[in-house]
Amino acid sequence: MKTAHIRDYPGGRIHMIGIGGSSMSGLAEMLIDQGYRVSGSDRDETYLVHYVREKNAEVFIGHKAENVRGADLVVYSAAISKDNPERAEAERLGIPCIERATLLGQLMEGYPSAVGVCGAHGKTTVTSMLSQMLMESGLDPSIHIGGRLDAIGGSTRVGHSSIFVAEACEYNRSFLHLSPTVAVVLNIDADHLDCYRDIDEIEQTFGQFLSLLPNDGTAIGNGDDPRIVRCFGKLKCRTILFGMDRACEWHPENMTEDDRGYAAFDLFHNGKAVAAVRMNVPGRFNVMNALASVAAAVHLGVDPEKAAETLGRFSGAHRRFELTDSIDGVEIFHDYGHNPAEMRNAVSIARKRCKGRLWAVMQPHTFSRVRTLFGQYLTCTEEADFTLVTDICAAREKDPGDLNSGMLVQGMREHGINAVWTPSFDDTESYLKEHWQPGDLVITMGCGDINLLNDQIHRHFQESEGKEK
Repeated sequence: MKTAHIRDYPGGRIHMIGIGGSSMSGLAEMLIDQGYRVSGSDRDETYLVHYVREKNAEVFIGHKAENVRGADLVVYSAAISKDNPERAEAERLGIPCIERATLLGQLMEGYPSAVGVCGAHGKTTVTSMLSQMLMESGLDPSIHIGGRLDAIGGSTRVGHSSIFVAEACEYNRSFLHLSPTVAVVLNIDADHLDCYRDIDEIEQTFGQFLSLLPNDGTAIGNGDDPRIVRCFGKLKCRTILFGMDRACEWHPENMTEDDRGYAAFDLFHNGKAVAAVRMNVPGRFNVMNALASVAAAVHLGVDPEKAAETLGRFSGAHRRFELTDSIDGVEIFHDYGHNPAEMRNAVSIARKRCKGRLWAVMQPHTFSRVRTLFGQYLTCTEEADFTLVTDICAAREKDPGDLNSGMLVQGMREHGINAVWTPSFDDTESYLKEHWQPGDLVITMGCGDINLLNDQIHRHFQESEGKEK
């Protein structure tokens, strides 16, 4: 059976199941900008649902069969199972259905420079950095980011040039639906082990993604990652390496770091200094993100010095080490990091900024991830003074009944971590307010709805301020 194509439904009604997801909400905005009528549904009322409603999408809370009736095409995220009532009703009515990644691939078709940014960590940041570089250089790209970037006023942009930049996610092998002409590979790491057997299968799948590049395409990758180097060795197209190693075409030299973790360095290309960079986001991992984005930007026509200037202004996408409040002399941040490696990075940069005590608040994401990476969770917040762990965010999964956050907390304590299980957001907020002191820093971490805890703390603070006035 032929796969439905978005271009076959100009001006039609597109119904999106799971419209509140980071990628789905962005695609909804992009479709609206291109003249489609968009409806959708999600399990909960979230800030991303609010954004697509502002764009005039009709959004239903809760999945019901009647929501899809009258739609010309149904798009569903990878988290939506076949027995979802809306998918089942669409099939019964004969309404064509496609998966989110298929839609993204279709929207990218025909762009001479179709850029897919992939990797276990850093996709949103690199896509955001690259997008801002292209925008500030007047290259007018189309953009799809799995987060919100102030520089483009959201998570998507419809441009009028030959460039389309998008995150290429390996979850459920989604990026294999794309047809990239440029691939940026940041790292290959063990994650999403609910749909991959092991790290070797993940590497093999990244290799499949790279094999989608045409012979005149370009692969840009982390030269410090042996798995990426191994994949690149099998390619016929042009390859460009970035990394800390001086053997990489793009690398930093003379790097320094201030007491808050903000790096400055000389940017080298093929052994020649081409720009001086002063980062506006902290962390050594963001230096790697910067190298990746510069390598891609210059390949697409950006001047290296202009790219470096953009890095000096780039303040990050939302939910990436984002300062959300300062209350009672306590700075409160949120970070999207949702596996132990990303949480460790977030805690590390928080430690450098924090002058008092550091509170790491973790919302573990999916039972399968916690099970497969259990041992890594037990020490990833070791630089914090206190760790609070909320209940596991099930997301697309069902509670198996044999795993909970209390088990994580017990394991953390056995590793010397001062950890407490605070199941709900109310529990967590109460514990923080009872114990935090001026000069402390709180960082909430996770890709579920843990950002709503920051919103809750902010709202309660405003309410208390209003009562005092």
